[in-house]
Amino acid sequence: MSGFKIKQSTYLIAIVLALAIIGAAYHVANKPILHPPLIISTTTSLYETGLLDILKERFEVDNPETIVLFISQGTGLAIETAKRGDADMIMVHSPGQELGFMESGHGVNRKIIAYNYFIIVGPESDPAGILGLNPIDALIKVQEEGNDGNVLWISRGDNSGTHSKEKGLWTKTGLELDKLKEQPGSDPSGRWYIEAGAGMTATLQLANEKGAYTLTDVATYLKNFRNGNIELVKIVDSGEETLNVYSVIICNPEVNHETNYENAEDFLRFLLTEDVQTIIAGYGLEEFGSTLFKPWIPELKTPDSEIVQWVEEYAYFDGTECPPEYRYGSGDLYG
Repeated sequence: MSGFKIKQSTYLIAIVLALAIIGAAYHVANKPILHPPLIISTTTSLYETGLLDILKERFEVDNPETIVLFISQGTGLAIETAKRGDADMIMVHSPGQELGFMESGHGVNRKIIAYNYFIIVGPESDPAGILGLNPIDALIKVQEEGNDGNVLWISRGDNSGTHSKEKGLWTKTGLELDKLKEQPGSDPSGRWYIEAGAGMTATLQLANEKGAYTLTDVATYLKNFRNGNIELVKIVDSGEETLNVYSVIICNPEVNHETNYENAEDFLRFLLTEDVQTIIAGYGLEEFGSTLFKPWIPELKTPDSEIVQWVEEYAYFDGTECPPEYRYGSGDLYG
């Protein structure tokens, strides 16, 4: 009798093990084969708003075999990361640097996906008296007041897209930026022009701490202001001179043979779909009371509009977002 019980127990164990093996085999056979992760080197002003987390989740639902990973840096570092072969594509906002990336042979198939604006923010008291001025006149006034010891200016100072835009605005003032950096001011450093060498959120927090002015993209500003991280207010509003355009560029697979080109192109096309452009159009409205980005693709339905003309003048090269020599197996990406 005891022998029967032992045999019965053995049989039950064998059956359970067999079922487990069959189940495991079935699971393995039906589990999606994961591709290498899609690594995207991106600017902090996109990543810090939370928009990319939403897009990542949506893309991975539709493409369960692909994991999307973001590296958040200033535009300059994002581009260098891609040049080293440590990313498959970039999402940035500095047309001049983007052109250089393609001219160096590292980038292909550039597409514009969204835009917003830069603004100048500062203390509500506006000690420089720049409220209502255009960006160029505002910077000239900041320099005058800074040199007199009345105000401070905080720069990203990190070769980011925002830093690039700021340098371009200073150039338009006719003032020499290298000389401005050496002018005396009221900061303990002895200067009025201070370089943070940090991302946008950290730069805003430093400006808030010092009661200073700074240039910021409107999306990161709204997120930080609405979350109570800063008390700075918008002083100089958006316009043509403060246009901010976001683009995506895939790493050239002929230069970096390890580039996950297939998934990168899938993600690029995903960003251009009506569903994603709608997500971009509404992102931030409920939480921050204002949308953080404006989708680009719907603007193309009115090619003669003011904003299309602004973007073409600021972010196109020879009349196109991506010159033909930098297109790789692009199919219908450019019409």
